[in-house]
Amino acid sequence: MAPAEQQGSAALASAADTLYLRELGRVPYLDTWQRMQDFTQNRDDTTPDEIWLLEHEPVYTQGQAGKAEHVLNAGDIPVVQADRGGQVTYHGPGQLVIYLLLNLRRRGLGVRELVDLMEQSVVELLAGYGVEAYPKPDAPGVYVGDAKICSLGLRVRRGCSFHGLALNLDMDLEPFLRINPCGYAGMAMTQLSSLVPQLDSAEASRRLGDILINKIGYTTVLFHANGRDEAETRENRVD
Repeated sequence: MAPAEQQGSAALASAADTLYLRELGRVPYLDTWQRMQDFTQNRDDTTPDEIWLLEHEPVYTQGQAGKAEHVLNAGDIPVVQADRGGQVTYHGPGQLVIYLLLNLRRRGLGVRELVDLMEQSVVELLAGYGVEAYPKPDAPGVYVGDAKICSLGLRVRRGCSFHGLALNLDMDLEPFLRINPCGYAGMAMTQLSSLVPQLDSAEASRRLGDILINKIGYTTVLFHANGRDEAETRENRVD
């Protein structure tokens, strides 16, 4: 193999094994959505994957299958027509949103496999808190009893995913009453703080990020927090 080809192969291998994990704090939905689109449009096979951990200002988002009649009374909360799968949901402070910007072809992952991986990661997280949860095959997401605690929605473009999951940690659930969550009238919603006394939301977020990283299988994680440029390399770990 020629030196240039060797360098190219090494770059591809390095990109496949490396993840940027970004903690973005509380950010507006529209700006973040545009950033996801730009990242996905401009990436190539040498671009490492990224996972973003964040929360949004209050917003309703309609998926590609969304119907206007499922927004009952938005009030002062904006409604955004997004390009993810699924129907309407709510994002707001106290909800952990994780966006997975992954090269699925490079990782050999199908969309169904990624959905299963996300659901099982949330189930594993909740089990660590003594909470029994499960996915529903006919209604993507994670449930505790009859109540939904985590919603999913993805978009895949050129073999790369964006959007992701939203896990209710410690938030105001009232805005869910103004919609039919995920298109289901009267769907009950719950959150982890209602099930785990004195929940540390930051710790729960970190745990779920680590579970996802381990299940996907990265060997090098570059950690960015609060928009800082410096990165901290940490070993892939299981707690």
